[in-house]
Amino acid sequence: MRIVIQRVTQASVSLENKEYSGIGNGLLVFLGIEESDSKEDIEWLCGKVSRLRVFDDAEGIMNLSVQEAGGEILLISQFTLHASTKKGNRPSYIRAARPEIAIPLYEEFAKALSRSVGKDVKTGVFGAMMQVSLVNDGPVTIIIDSKNRE
Repeated sequence: MRIVIQRVTQASVSLENKEYSGIGNGLLVFLGIEESDSKEDIEWLCGKVSRLRVFDDAEGIMNLSVQEAGGEILLISQFTLHASTKKGNRPSYIRAARPEIAIPLYEEFAKALSRSVGKDVKTGVFGAMMQVSLVNDGPVTIIIDSKNRE
């Protein structure tokens, strides 16, 4: 699993020009799922997201987690995070999981992340054509891959 996390002051996802879901201060998380991903990847990444200290404390130092900052989370599925551009100019998505594998993992990720942060996580719609709007705060953007645990 690969995620791109952006600290935001606001973010929303729209379908067919209608807002589907949105958050204020918090994290926008894009999630890409591979065929080989498992519940172990979910638990590890959800722990990382919930404990990631990217919000400012009283001294202006990034020292608070999304929970401690009272932030929200918007989770968006994004198979293009596993694009390979090794050959040619057209990305290959062969590493991205097929829907029958990815959908249950995406749904479990959303539930596990909600449990991790102790509040509901807002989502987009898996596989839908979505328009995502955001105001990146900082900007702060972090990429984490469960296959490359640092």
